[in-house]
Amino acid sequence: MSLGTAAARNLATTTKSTPQMQGISPRWLLRKLPWVQASAGTYRVNRRLSYAVGDGRVTFTNTGADVRVIPRELCELPTLRGFDDEEVLGALADRFEQREFAAGDVIVEAGRPADQVVLIAHGKVHKIAQGHYGDDAVLGTLADGDHFGDRVLAQDSAEWDFTVRAVTPCIVLVLRRQALEELDGRSESLRTHLERIRSGEEAPQNKYGEASIELASGHVGEPLLAGTFVDYEVRPREYELSVAQTVLRVHSRVADLYNQPMNQVEQQLKLTIEALRERQEHELVNNRDFGLLHNADLKQRIHTRSGPPTPDDLDELLSRRRKSEFFLAHPETIAAFGRECNRRGIYPQSADVDGHLVTVWRGVPILPCDKIPVTRSRTSSILVLRTGEQNQGVVGLHQTGIPDEYEPGLNVRFMGINDQAVISYLVSTYYSAAVLVPDALGVLENVEIGH
Repeated sequence: MSLGTAAARNLATTTKSTPQMQGISPRWLLRKLPWVQASAGTYRVNRRLSYAVGDGRVTFTNTGADVRVIPRELCELPTLRGFDDEEVLGALADRFEQREFAAGDVIVEAGRPADQVVLIAHGKVHKIAQGHYGDDAVLGTLADGDHFGDRVLAQDSAEWDFTVRAVTPCIVLVLRRQALEELDGRSESLRTHLERIRSGEEAPQNKYGEASIELASGHVGEPLLAGTFVDYEVRPREYELSVAQTVLRVHSRVADLYNQPMNQVEQQLKLTIEALRERQEHELVNNRDFGLLHNADLKQRIHTRSGPPTPDDLDELLSRRRKSEFFLAHPETIAAFGRECNRRGIYPQSADVDGHLVTVWRGVPILPCDKIPVTRSRTSSILVLRTGEQNQGVVGLHQTGIPDEYEPGLNVRFMGINDQAVISYLVSTYYSAAVLVPDALGVLENVEIGH
């Protein structure tokens, strides 16, 4: 695209200084992602929906940072086993509210009204009871797929007789009693089922096997037959291209479109595009809708064994997928991994990747990315990716052939000259990222990188 316009060609320049920019990073993610054309601005991903039935644990799906319980998995709650009205289960699932807690936060507190069902979608919590001498006693640890408070579905108001505190950052889904009562009043099948539970009657068999329910009488029925349910997602994920835009403004005094091989407008434009690409990579990592940190499947997010990033942690990441192509980590995290290797007397190899010498673990390069956040408590994350459509991996999405295209997926539009003789250009880039199958992306979370 030419930046020349009839309005700007006769403007003179008063300077030949070359603008400089700090903070241009290698942008490994943008360089290593295979970019796929999203012709209509959207890209559909059809996935199989697979989950275990009868294992006592609840399974979830996530679209970016938004987490939802699979409706049929609500039958893993003891009070709902044997209930097979899928329409009502779907309505129940829609009424769960997503909440996020930091490590150390109290999720429920002993003595408070027990007025909610809590499903742990991701993270680890301690179930705590107060001891006779005022000290806390850990009753147990709950993690992904566990739940508590389901008696709210069948019993009158009560109080929590334990406290639940987050050990790691947690995502939980909460069903409030009020939301349940609203649905209970509209659904005869749910009302009948809950009345049967309250009266201590045996729950009927559902289509997945024998019902297993701890009845009000204390009797425990036969366990639900375990198995795996496989289907296709009813509503496939459609990734829409995001846009990052900025306006480049250059005074006519520094614009000369004839007399310089590289005029000042083009110099300023190059730096503007660099800044926009930096923002693009930041969004590909952190955006709550399509960013890799949030778009990783919940089952592909693991915690470190001891805090710092160890060779064992990276080995576990690699063991969960095939054809891992590269790790992505903050430079400080890579340094922390190096310290752990040195402490063990292990010396990772190095390799040349596109002219850069990088650390390699098990043949997989560890590429630096300063867009991965480091928290105030000095923790971060490590990502590992398999890429490409043929490998059913992670792909970048863009749309080429757009009007006024300057680079693939990026265009520059002349917006005119204002009364102060300032030339304006709108610079836009369109992009997103898609994870084609869950094991294409793994994340090691809560990695301690030192103080």
